[in-house]
Amino acid sequence: MVRASTLVLLAGIVLLFVPIPPIATILGIIVIVLGVALRLLTDR
Repeated sequence: MVRASTLVLLAGIVLLFVPIPPIATILGIIVIVLGVALRLLTDR
């Protein structure tokens, strides 16, 4: 089963390539940071 943190990281990477630069880039970075935070908090 794929972990939620992996899906969040992938969503953030996809948002980086969406052709709406200011909004998508900021959201992409925020989503990637959230994915990394989830990964760190849930992997024990």
